[in-house]
Amino acid sequence: MHDYGAFAFESKADVLDSSKEFWNPDKTQFWSDSGVDLVIDRREGYFLWDMDGRRLIDTHLNGGTYNLGHRNPEIVEALKVSMDHFDMGNHHFPSVARAALAKELVQSAPPGLTKVAFASGGGEAIDIALKSARRATKRRDIVSIVKAYHGHTGLAVAAGDERFADFFLSDRPEFHQVPFNDLAAMEAALRGRDVAAVIMETIPATYGFPLPEPGYLEQVKNLCEKNGTLYIADEVQTGMMRTGEMWGITKHGIDPDILVTGKGLSGGMYPIAAALLSERSGAWLREDGFAHMSTFGGAELACIAALKALEITQRPAVRSMVHYIADVIGTGLRQIQAAHPNWFTGIRQNGVIFGLEFAHPEGAKFVMRELYQLGVWAIFSTLDPRVLQYKPGILLTPDITEELLDRTALAIARAEAAVCGTTRKAS
Repeated sequence: MHDYGAFAFESKADVLDSSKEFWNPDKTQFWSDSGVDLVIDRREGYFLWDMDGRRLIDTHLNGGTYNLGHRNPEIVEALKVSMDHFDMGNHHFPSVARAALAKELVQSAPPGLTKVAFASGGGEAIDIALKSARRATKRRDIVSIVKAYHGHTGLAVAAGDERFADFFLSDRPEFHQVPFNDLAAMEAALRGRDVAAVIMETIPATYGFPLPEPGYLEQVKNLCEKNGTLYIADEVQTGMMRTGEMWGITKHGIDPDILVTGKGLSGGMYPIAAALLSERSGAWLREDGFAHMSTFGGAELACIAALKALEITQRPAVRSMVHYIADVIGTGLRQIQAAHPNWFTGIRQNGVIFGLEFAHPEGAKFVMRELYQLGVWAIFSTLDPRVLQYKPGILLTPDITEELLDRTALAIARAEAAVCGTTRKAS
């Protein structure tokens, strides 16, 4: 019996059966078929424990939600103390917690971003960003990247890959996509000065973290300025020090018109996201502050968790730790690749963001399964299953880093043997 106080389950199988019946039958079955029967129980730092008691090193981090580790003790304590005074708050009125967090976000942001609109999740914050761009420019068209992912809400899903947009009949004629790193295609899309905004993840996550070619993002920003188009930096996954800088876009010297953050913003302890707006894109906040409302956007408890997460993330020691982890893991992965050059074909890295490429259309799924069996959780890239999303935490300790690399080396070797063995039998 697994007793959690408010509810109890006889076993993990009981949870899986209930999930199929009452929650999400397809997703539950997908993971079972993939050899990942994970039901998360205890979690602490960069470790997860399955209901059966098996420990895993978490290098998925729910898309970077747990950059600072699961249940970071400083954030937990800040929330515990704040619950003696605060609750969700009221979204209509000025709030001490929202005002404090908005100020800290603006101070952390690239120059030119002066206002903050809060949301309860990244997709909603993307919707705010797109609506703000349309209001500011009086244009409707939006340009994004082929294989983009920006969330699943109304406008966000339309800006993403057709796999998600078409399913819910959310494909819209005013949303256009061009290939990543194709500057000519971007220039053609912006020609005519009728595009409200270009929205891009600084490094497209769900596409497997393909890196922008030198100068590409800078040139896109120049094209935006030339054509009166706003530049929206989606930093939901690449922000919060994952690249070794607070915001990945600043490594390119770009001051975006809008920046979107979420996931790790509150350390995974309370839902919150935000769109950081320039004076132009945020002008609607002076014109009609009721134009966008979100009951749970900027919940006061979430703001307090986010304030502590921001403070931790911006400590000089944390920045140094990110650079150390990036160097150690990058070096270790290159050594593993050298031992398996025909299977482990590429490493995409920016800070502690890694995309590991494999020589099979679904190679990352094989590696994911082996990692899971060896006590590491990492996930394949939904829109390019050749690539494994590999995202170590920004506070990872040297001993865990060493253990992670050892297990990764073994998993990659086992996956290669399994795929090659399958290939030989088929031939």
